[in-house]
Amino acid sequence: MSNAATIEKYEHIISKLIRQMKTLKPAFQENVAIGIVSMDNWEWPQGVGLFALYSYYKETGNLAIRDELIQWFDKRIAEGLPDKNVNTMCPMLTLSYLAEETGNPTYVALCKEWVTYVMEDMPRTDEGGLQHCVTRNLNEGQLWDDTLYMTVLFVARMGVLLQDDAYFQESIRQFLVHLKYLSDVKTGLFFHGWTFLGHHHYAQALWARGNSWYTAGLVDYLDIAPLPAGVSQFLISSLERQVRTLAALQHENGLWHTLLDQPDSYLETSASSAFAYGILKAVRKGFIDERYRAVGLKALEGVMSKIDEEGIVHGVSYGTGLKDNLDYYRKIKQCPMPYGQSMALMLMVEACK
Repeated sequence: MSNAATIEKYEHIISKLIRQMKTLKPAFQENVAIGIVSMDNWEWPQGVGLFALYSYYKETGNLAIRDELIQWFDKRIAEGLPDKNVNTMCPMLTLSYLAEETGNPTYVALCKEWVTYVMEDMPRTDEGGLQHCVTRNLNEGQLWDDTLYMTVLFVARMGVLLQDDAYFQESIRQFLVHLKYLSDVKTGLFFHGWTFLGHHHYAQALWARGNSWYTAGLVDYLDIAPLPAGVSQFLISSLERQVRTLAALQHENGLWHTLLDQPDSYLETSASSAFAYGILKAVRKGFIDERYRAVGLKALEGVMSKIDEEGIVHGVSYGTGLKDNLDYYRKIKQCPMPYGQSMALMLMVEACK
């Protein structure tokens, strides 16, 4: 297949991914404070989806996508926003870009209000880490790898929007504190969480999607934040060590298990999409060795095999908390989710490059 034909094929898949993401509905009764399937809600899965859509708009110049994002935010703002926490912070990343692009004073004011909460009022762990507070659960003393993607990228973006180095420095601190306590020095992978109250990693779960928030998030963080060379070199070396282990653990079909080192756990598509996106972008940007391109492309094929004719991404695990039992991770339900659609979208756009 020619390059032009391949890109046309990918763009056809992209259009279906976007269409399905907009109309997802829960396949079962959700037992969460704020629904995390439908794009009509304001939570972290929607935030991941919004950022993917904005990234696609910036890549293609498709103004219809931008206008739909503006409509989404205007409707949610009119309805009233939820309480501030690590997860509800996620949509603010996209809003910060729209605030800069449109100059809408409401958007700007909200971005300032929410980032001020992070800087001044969000609960902290020891060493100033952002405690992984979520709706109805403070998770006292806990660091989760999810936090870097859900909140810290937004903090860095506000450094750009406000031209204030304090936000960049805070984002650096959060990356370093999280890597200090979540890194598995044996493998270069990341544990799902750490508690300062009990000083342990719970089940020591090397959970795929949590790891993928670093892989996918770091390559975008490096685009956002002007980092000192020593910091960026440290973060990239951590990425390459992670990718080296991911390459060894990749299933023959290109995907990864939801517990990366547990072959009896199911293969999970959203993490595999995020890994492939981060790996391919890191290779393209020259962050990691060219030999890892093959790992990303193998994962791309695996992810594409999980996208049905209608554009729905299958094999995606539902929202996953931090637990002290590996069986909990093995038993998480699988169903179409906004982040499954959006990480596949990010991957397909990167593949077109």
